[in-house]
Amino acid sequence: MSLQPADIHDLTSVSSPSLSADGSVIYVQTVTNAERSGGESKLMIHNDGESRPFSSGPKDSSPCHSPDGALVGFLRPGADDEKKQVWVISTAGGEARQVSCLKGGVQGFAWAPGADRLVVVSRVDPDMVETEDGQPQTQVVQRIRYRGDGEGWRGNAFSQLFVLDLASDEPLQLTDGEGDHLAPVWSPEGDRIAYVTDEVEGRDFSRHSDIRVIPAAGGESIRWSEGMSRVGSVAWSHDGNHLVAAGSHDPDVWDPRQSWLFVLTHGLSARAVAGMTRTIVQPIAQDCWTQNDDLIYIADHAGESYLCSVHADGGEEEIILGGERTLTALCVQQDDAVAVAGSPGRPGDIFQVDLQDGSGHFNTEVNAHVLNDRPPVMVEKVTFDRNDLEIQARLLFPDGFDASKQYPLILEIHGGPNGRFSDSYDVTQQILSGRGYLVLAVNPRGSSSYGPDFLKAVLRDWGGEDFLDLMAAVDLVCERPYVDTDRLGVHGYSYGGFMRSWIIGHDHRFKAAVIGAPCINLHSMYGTSDIGVSFGENQWGGSSIENVAALLERSPLTYAAEVKTPALLLHGEQDYRCPIEQSEQFFVALKRQNKDVEFVRFPESAHGFQQAAHPKLRQEYYQRMVDWFAKYLS
Repeated sequence: MSLQPADIHDLTSVSSPSLSADGSVIYVQTVTNAERSGGESKLMIHNDGESRPFSSGPKDSSPCHSPDGALVGFLRPGADDEKKQVWVISTAGGEARQVSCLKGGVQGFAWAPGADRLVVVSRVDPDMVETEDGQPQTQVVQRIRYRGDGEGWRGNAFSQLFVLDLASDEPLQLTDGEGDHLAPVWSPEGDRIAYVTDEVEGRDFSRHSDIRVIPAAGGESIRWSEGMSRVGSVAWSHDGNHLVAAGSHDPDVWDPRQSWLFVLTHGLSARAVAGMTRTIVQPIAQDCWTQNDDLIYIADHAGESYLCSVHADGGEEEIILGGERTLTALCVQQDDAVAVAGSPGRPGDIFQVDLQDGSGHFNTEVNAHVLNDRPPVMVEKVTFDRNDLEIQARLLFPDGFDASKQYPLILEIHGGPNGRFSDSYDVTQQILSGRGYLVLAVNPRGSSSYGPDFLKAVLRDWGGEDFLDLMAAVDLVCERPYVDTDRLGVHGYSYGGFMRSWIIGHDHRFKAAVIGAPCINLHSMYGTSDIGVSFGENQWGGSSIENVAALLERSPLTYAAEVKTPALLLHGEQDYRCPIEQSEQFFVALKRQNKDVEFVRFPESAHGFQQAAHPKLRQEYYQRMVDWFAKYLS
């Protein structure tokens, strides 16, 4: 039997590997706690062929070796509150000690070359007022980006950079501008710090970002990213004269999953690295620029990850490690690298690679106990041409598949118009296949990892050609004799929820729809989503004032009268990305017409609650999904 909803509590995840010069790896291992949202995480160390605990947890994250390899820094909630602070521990073992005590907590950090200082990212709120417990306080909104999904109220708070000397108790604040200052990296000499910032003109209305460099002792910052529109991460050249950044120079390429490498030199326009044929996986590793001036990076193409290298001056892209997997969280240490690697048959594990010959091996098998009892299902890649574009899908077969029988088919659509299904272990798809369904996971135009033109093809056309791509994929697979065309279902989340709501208002062959956190009224979402203005204007082509007719024309709510498919709406009550008012509107519109609809609200759950919410709620999402399909597709 394949994966079931209750089995999600048995899955273990690994993340944030840090590789030392002696070859040992420290990483985060997270397991489910039935009583705690987000699970319990602790640091693990892998050396001499085995892994063992390195910290006690239960909320440790983001480990990073000091440059001399003597210490490991990591994040842990502070002794006095739940905000994360930096802690350090000797690689020889012993007790960890807290080295930061910033009121806004710490979001990230990086070691200085001498291992005597840290640059840390901390939220600073100039309007914070201490109040007595139980006393109400008003919240004054002065900017559009005043709250964020998963973080709540922001107001006028921004992420700022601080330098923390381990021998001193007083941090030095480097930045104080009206924008977030993130992903800092030290220059090789330790005298400058490069970072990513959205402190730009019109910040409320766009997602533009820059790279700036500031003296580590404090002073004025200098922009280095001339000619770029968006930047996600940055690293220094080994001589400190250049930077390499992952991002885009195209303002229409909003999504960080469609990025390229650029070499930055102060006073010059950013230069795209020639020879690259695949899109960059963010963030890039801090030590990705080698002594030979090669750049080491993870790249995606058609949902597959590759470990690649290319010379900083351009040239032929070399594949160090080939596809049929996903790779994330790259860490480079001289001739070796480590990443998290997964595949359709295996959730992520720590994977170590020799950069000289491309050989690699898994350091962990954290889910072997689950996979032995719940073997993954078979996956087939399906491609077809439509309107001069090649569209790719993945078809998952139910456990015990027999081609002489017929099976119901569920169309699965990814979240985010620029998301994509990849060669990874997908819990939703495994659960559906485990219940006896064929699952068709399609990457329509707009999906990332197929090139910038493919990605931009969805702009200003939600519900247009992307919808037709999906229907063409269903048509193609339904020609197979083992597909029961009278038992078709559709499931999706976020943009996938939009598309599922759109589909059932335009195509009546689907007998059941499960709709997670949809956007069904683009006009109202523009003003209620935490990214409604910047994302909406990029994707939909204008503001809610200028674009009323077009927004309503492409809103599934407009076609609610045409819906005939029984619909289940699932939504987190603290979702600020696709606010719950979207499902509320759709539910009322359908219920008022006496259509078959049910609406489930998940308390204390943001947009990504399938990963971070209470374990009971995550299981209930999947259980309600499979129960709805069983009711209408059996």
